[in-house]
Amino acid sequence: MTPLPHRQRGATLIVSLIMLLLITLLAVSSFTLGKGNLQIVGNMQQRQQAFAAAQGAVASLISSNQFSATPTDAFHNPCGGTVPCADGNVTVDCHGNKNTACVDSNGDGVTDDNVTVTAACAAIQPITTTELNFGDSNDQKCLAGVQQTSGIAGASNNGSSCSDIVWDVQASATDAVSGANSVVDQGVAVRSWSTSAICP
Repeated sequence: MTPLPHRQRGATLIVSLIMLLLITLLAVSSFTLGKGNLQIVGNMQQRQQAFAAAQGAVASLISSNQFSATPTDAFHNPCGGTVPCADGNVTVDCHGNKNTACVDSNGDGVTDDNVTVTAACAAIQPITTTELNFGDSNDQKCLAGVQQTSGIAGASNNGSSCSDIVWDVQASATDAVSGANSVVDQGVAVRSWSTSAICP
């Protein structure tokens, strides 16, 4: 057996060290990539959770007509009565606003998202008699007191005694842990039975 020359005796060690270094770099980059992907998915989940909380708050707000009567005090019980604020105090509302809802998305008893809702009157749209369903008892209220000049209800101006007040309702939900924010903007029309309806 012929002995190896002196210059080739350390080649195996050097190749092994290079391979070990490459495998280590591959493992580190895979870990970093996996961690980044996990953070992206977590942020997307928290943003979707905030979006769902904002949509829920808007649905809760417009399911009652209280917001049209008192836009700055739209929720009956904001944040369930107590909210742990960032400074450690427990108050009805951390934001100085009665239009704040606190959402516990995972049912653990801790607020996951704080949702601030604003309702602003955007426009008043008069309802014409041609838009009414005369067989509907709610629409019949709009015909009461309408001036008649030629035998057809509302013929003088085709106007009824009702108007739709168009509201712009906006909810901004912020995740309590990550700070992820999502905003939902929705329009809603509320019928006013008054002929002199004005934006509050």
